[in-house]
Amino acid sequence: PSRLASQGGAREASGPTKPSPRFFTERNGEEDRSGACSPADRASSVASAPPRGVSQGEGGGAEGWKGRNCERRRVPRAVGARTAAGAAAAPAGEPATVILREEAGERARGARFFAAIAGGEGPARGTMSETKKKKFVIQPYQARKPLSRAEALDIWQSLSDAIDQIYQKRSSQLSFEILYRSAYNLVLDKHGELLYSGVRESLTRRFVAIGEAVAKTPDAQLLETLAARWADQKVILSTVKDILMYMDRTYAVPHKVKTTYEMGLEVFLDRVIHHQKVRERLRTLLLASVKAERLGQLVDRPLLKTILTMLVEAGVGSTAVYEAEFEEQFLHETRVFYRQESLDFLSHNTADAYLAKAEERITEELDRADGVLHAGTREKVAYIVEHELIDAHAQALTDMENSGCVFMFENRRIEDLRRMFRLFSRVPQSLEHIKRKLYEHVTRIGRQHVTDQERTKDPVQFVTNLLDMREQYEHIVAAAFNAEPKFKKVLREAFENFMNMDANCAKYMALYIDDLLKSKLRGLSETEVDLRLDRVIILFRYLQDKDVFEEFYKQYLGKRLLSGKSLSDEAEKAMVVKLKSECGYQFTSKLEGMFNDMQISRDTLEQFKGSGSWQAFKQTSAIDFDCNILTQGHWPNQLSEPCRLPGPVKALCDAFEGYYLQHHTGRKVYWQCNMGRADIKAVFRPSESVVKRHDLDVSTYQMCILVLFNDADALSFEDIRARTGIPDAELRRHLISLSTPKHRILKREKPSAGAAAGGGDNAANPNPKGSGKEKNEIFRFNEAYTSRHKRVRVPLVSIKGSAPGDGAGAADKAGGGLPDYVESRRKHLVEAHVVRIMKARKTLRHNELVAEVTRQLAQRFSPDPVLIKKRVESLIEREYLQRDTDDRRIYHYLA
Repeated sequence: PSRLASQGGAREASGPTKPSPRFFTERNGEEDRSGACSPADRASSVASAPPRGVSQGEGGGAEGWKGRNCERRRVPRAVGARTAAGAAAAPAGEPATVILREEAGERARGARFFAAIAGGEGPARGTMSETKKKKFVIQPYQARKPLSRAEALDIWQSLSDAIDQIYQKRSSQLSFEILYRSAYNLVLDKHGELLYSGVRESLTRRFVAIGEAVAKTPDAQLLETLAARWADQKVILSTVKDILMYMDRTYAVPHKVKTTYEMGLEVFLDRVIHHQKVRERLRTLLLASVKAERLGQLVDRPLLKTILTMLVEAGVGSTAVYEAEFEEQFLHETRVFYRQESLDFLSHNTADAYLAKAEERITEELDRADGVLHAGTREKVAYIVEHELIDAHAQALTDMENSGCVFMFENRRIEDLRRMFRLFSRVPQSLEHIKRKLYEHVTRIGRQHVTDQERTKDPVQFVTNLLDMREQYEHIVAAAFNAEPKFKKVLREAFENFMNMDANCAKYMALYIDDLLKSKLRGLSETEVDLRLDRVIILFRYLQDKDVFEEFYKQYLGKRLLSGKSLSDEAEKAMVVKLKSECGYQFTSKLEGMFNDMQISRDTLEQFKGSGSWQAFKQTSAIDFDCNILTQGHWPNQLSEPCRLPGPVKALCDAFEGYYLQHHTGRKVYWQCNMGRADIKAVFRPSESVVKRHDLDVSTYQMCILVLFNDADALSFEDIRARTGIPDAELRRHLISLSTPKHRILKREKPSAGAAAGGGDNAANPNPKGSGKEKNEIFRFNEAYTSRHKRVRVPLVSIKGSAPGDGAGAADKAGGGLPDYVESRRKHLVEAHVVRIMKARKTLRHNELVAEVTRQLAQRFSPDPVLIKKRVESLIEREYLQRDTDDRRIYHYLA
């Protein structure tokens, strides 16, 4: 490296030279070739660098250099005068001393670092000769005199001139190392206040002039001029900051004042941005540009971004300036603009058009916030726009006639509903309006279905309509509302509301499943059958009176099993499994028992027909026989009074009963004649020469009645009852079924004059007033009966007051009320659960007992608290429970 002499000194070199960076200053017309490193680095480098001419092998060689744990760099020697003693070559083997001294003229130029290095000049590098051991000799540091006030002012003046040249964009002519060292010396010698205040005055003077120039700019060029000035000042402040970096670290931070760059921003804000002729104009122009863009005009977004960024940076780490100068007024005008626009647009357009416009406006505002505004403004402006466009008009949008939610539901406007949901989701509380309208609409439509007598005439079609309705609104919730769980809950609550108005829905669902399993599943694959059953189960979940459904389902299941009308045993069992998964084992235990009884019946009958009793009977009679053995607790039918069967049938029944009791001891057998059917061959003679034969499919009771006419042509009501033992209600019902116009096997006659002529007309009504009530009413066998079918099935008519489940019009209370037997069973269930709970808890308060009973019975029905209270009172009377003597709301269990 080159070795530089002091100012005005001679240049001498040792070996090849490499010129260091050159910096020029106009001051005194002098040239400085010192290195570009900092003064502190220069001092440490000079003090630690190995001397020239020292061998790299020993002493102060390379190992000694590495031991200093610092970077080995080529560092120019500090500016100073080399003494004559140091310049002369020392004799071989004798150390030579090189002293760098500070000259008086050099102090003003910033060369203030001194070191003494002892070394020797030996053989050239790379020649390992017989060099003697060398050693360093370090001279003591010589203290220097601090800068005086006059010298400090002189140095500041040079710095001030340099700052002026930087503002004049002549910084290429400056030596930034000298400027840095000058500022360094001022701060080091306790003249930091002089330097700091001087810099502030210089910047203020410059920014005052800039502020005046900007104030004179017309509005059309104000933003461009201010943006250009701001860009220039940022570059200038960065340059000045680099020169005064040492002052920022060692003076500004300890004294808790702003750094050079922050001070410059503060002065620029005060003298330029807050200029009385700039401040209001700037805000007005910014807001006008935003409004113009909202109205569809093109604006210079990069320019707006630059100005708003300037306001943010002028706040020096805070957005207070940006908020005060722009954001507050911007948010206020945004609120006013969209409030007025939304009112005007909504008053002249439909809901779907308004939603499309609102979505477009929100997208524009958020795009503007992302591209122009500060990041902190996005959330604020989004809140204002969403409130003014959505929340403020949410109820009006959902309630609008011919375009609101109801219109969209009825016309399946999925895209409009999806847009409404998407917009309303930005303001979550506004979703409540959509939920309310969905609940009200579905509830209203459902109640119309339930209360419309025309729709309830056909239970199967009624349930089909409900299934279609559920799928329609389920699709709306999934497609438009993104299958939101809260909307699914609203839909479920709406269906629960109208489906539990009375017990009809439970009954109709049982009828629908009965029709499904008897005929509607024919030809379907297993997957399709499973899907059909799943649809019903979803609707079944909405029922609260599941015990009512259970009773009707058992009725119809029993009929299907006993009559063999079920299409598939697998489908029947699959339905029971689904009910079991929904309501638990206890709900389906009796249903599963019914299937077991049918299997046991088939096995037992097969064994009976292989026994000697059956073989002996077949030798004397041609009657065929089929029997189902039903467990009394599994089947819903109550025991009926026995009737007198015809002799051959009676003998066959006795034979089977004896066989069954022989193999199953301890059991009792009750013949349920009211549930049986029979095939009989009938012969009719319309005339002497004509004979017609028909196979009649009749009930067991009808068989008993018809067999009596083998011995008599006419019998009175009293005679038939006495010979068959059939109860009056059932006897009347079966006689009427045999004398209807379509199947007039018997003719009804009265003993009075003209009764025979009027009997036929009276029989045309299946339930005429007073029919069958006169004990002397006569029934005559109709020889003239004819039918175009060989096999004739005689159906049973339904009479008010008949047993439940005997037909489609099973008895229940008018208006869909609970059947009496269901109410009776509920009382027993409530009492059983109360006793079970109290037995486990011993002591319980009334409200806690009601809550626990309701929870346990929820899978079967929702008990009324009044019913629970009455059952508790009944248990207290029967001494299962007792009240606490001090608090009557507390119950104790009595063991």
